[in-house]
Amino acid sequence: MGNIFAHAFMIRAFAAAALIAVSAPCIGLPIVLKRFSAIGDAASHSALGGIAFGLLIGINPLVGAVLFSIAAVLGIEGLRKKFGAYSEIATVVVMSTGIGLTAVLSGFIKNGAANINSFMFGSIVAISDFELIMTVALSALVVIVTTLLYKEIYALTFDEEAAALCGIPVKAINFLLMLLTAITVSVASRIVGALMISSLLVIPTATAMLVAKSYKKTLIFSIIFAELFTLIGLFVSYYLNLRPGGTIVLIGAIALVVTAFLKRKS
Repeated sequence: MGNIFAHAFMIRAFAAAALIAVSAPCIGLPIVLKRFSAIGDAASHSALGGIAFGLLIGINPLVGAVLFSIAAVLGIEGLRKKFGAYSEIATVVVMSTGIGLTAVLSGFIKNGAANINSFMFGSIVAISDFELIMTVALSALVVIVTTLLYKEIYALTFDEEAAALCGIPVKAINFLLMLLTAITVSVASRIVGALMISSLLVIPTATAMLVAKSYKKTLIFSIIFAELFTLIGLFVSYYLNLRPGGTIVLIGAIALVVTAFLKRKS
C-alpha cells in the first residue's frame, strides 16, 4: 500500500479525524457527567435521516445531517419538559423517529442502501473538500464556545441549582450544549459513522475518567485519548484494509478495558 500520506484523501482523512478528536471530547465530557449520553445516540440516528434527506433532494448530506440533528435536540428539549419525571422517554421517541425517517427516505434514493451505509459506518477516506471545510468550521465553533464558556459549563455540569444562583443562564447554556452536540454528531458521521459517533463522545471521556482526578485533567486526557484512538485507528484500518470508523471505536473500547483492568490492579 506504500506511504499512507502519499494519497490526498488520506491527508484529508487525518485532518478531519484530528479535528473531530478535539471537538468530540469537549462535548462528550459534560454530556457524560450530566448523564445525557443517550442524546448523542438520538442525534446520530436523526442525522441519518438528514443524510437520507440530503441525498434525496440533492444537497450535501452533511448539511441535511446538521439540520436534522439540531431539530432532534430541540425536539428532545421540548418533549423532556412535557414528560417531566419520565424525561428519558423524549430521547427514545426522537431516536425512533430518526430511524423511521431514515428507513422511509432511503427507499426513495437510487442505491439508497449503499449511500446510507457509508454514513452509518463512516467513510472518512471519501471525505470531500467541502466536508473538510465544514469539519474545520464546525469543530472550531465547538472548541471556541466550550472554551469561552468553560467555567459556566463546569459549574452547571455538577450543580445546576448552584449555577443558577450564581447568575449563570443554565437553560441557555444547556440549550447551547445540545446544539453543539448535534453539530459534532453530524460532522463526525462521515468520519466514524452515525451509528458509532456516540462512542467517540463517550469512550475517550470514560477512559480519561479512570486516570484523571479533576474536570480539567479529564478534559485534557479525553482529547489525548480521542486523538490516539482516531489516528491509530486510521493507520490500522489503512494497512489492514478495515473500516476506519469501526476500527477507531474498537481501539477505543480495547483501550478502555485495558485501562480499567490496570486501574483495578494498581
